[in-house]
Amino acid sequence: MTKSRLNSMLAALLLFAACVANVGASTLAEIQQRGTLVLGTSANMPSMSEKRDGKVVGFDIDLARLMASGMDVKLEIRTMPFDGLLSALEKGEVDVVISNMTINPERNMRVAFIGPYMTSGKCVITKEENLAKAEEADDLNTSSTRLAALKGSTSAAFTRALLPNAKVTLVDDYESAVKMVSNDKVGGLLTDYPICLSLLKTHPDAGFVSLFSLLTYEPVGIALDGQDPLLLNWTENFLTRVEGMGLLDELAMRWFGKASLSESED
Repeated sequence: MTKSRLNSMLAALLLFAACVANVGASTLAEIQQRGTLVLGTSANMPSMSEKRDGKVVGFDIDLARLMASGMDVKLEIRTMPFDGLLSALEKGEVDVVISNMTINPERNMRVAFIGPYMTSGKCVITKEENLAKAEEADDLNTSSTRLAALKGSTSAAFTRALLPNAKVTLVDDYESAVKMVSNDKVGGLLTDYPICLSLLKTHPDAGFVSLFSLLTYEPVGIALDGQDPLLLNWTENFLTRVEGMGLLDELAMRWFGKASLSESED
């Protein structure tokens, strides 16, 4: 993304921010009065939200920065375990959660979601050809299948619901899972498509192959407290605006290259 392109987009978002300058008592007003948008993110999702050289970066972080720019405030990033993000949102410890979080009925019973801003699905990173050739969940649902999945993720829920016969190890972060696959402690890592793309890119010599069958439909969204209609409406309009400006495609190109985020590979 060129600097001039980014500057023009930020200018457009700042114009959008003018519409909230005189809002009444609401979370959105509190954010503006405070001067910061507090983001909750796990920082353990490669290329989506991760730590590099002591900084939290990624597709989700760039999206959150643009959201803060649209409100004409600064972004404050709070990192925490993935399975604690929604609790932090419910307690008011963060204003928004953007962390490669899939919109599903269970989560949506607790908080509101805007989006999706990305459509993904499940994939497996492995060194075993038989796992890489799996075409549906039943192909992985065997006692000989050994998988790793992130704690609190939809991948973990997927294994509980559809892979009861597989042996699943839950991990706190993806680097631990990558080491387990590399050392043959598990046969593969079950995760989301963007994470697969990133891990293949950052471990080119590990001998990994990947199943890009998109075993499930994974709409990824922005999580918010559902008690403030104005904030929900603002965020919905913000997302429509940045999508219409082509910014989501530019962020995807920046973080994932030319790889598709919505279709399986042949």
